Amino acid sequence: MSRDRVFLIEPGFEDPNQPGRLYFCPHCNQIEGVLASNPALADRIEVVRLPFPRPRGPVVALLGEENQGLPVLVLGDGAPIPDDAQRHGDQRFVSDTARILTLLAERHGAPFPH
Repeated sequence: MSRDRVFLIEPGFEDPNQPGRLYFCPHCNQIEGVLASNPALADRIEVVRLPFPRPRGPVVALLGEENQGLPVLVLGDGAPIPDDAQRHGDQRFVSDTARILTLLAERHGAPFPH
């Protein structure tokens, strides 16, 4: 049985086009906030943080080059797959931040977004 896996951009990255400035992904940080306030959630899902630059090899390997935008939740087989999930080969995934947060609540007991 595979677990749900969320891929995030490591916070505090440097944009190669603007050296010397640090950035964070606001969409990924919404999920980071849920993870930080619910530490047990990291025991139920796999969390993978990747550097900012593309290509993002682990995501490309699972979802193809066209789907390497982050955040992304790759759905495991531990719960029913929602109808709105995207597909790449045998992998099902969700890339909308609000939907990822809702699925973390529905599938893993995180607080629901409001």
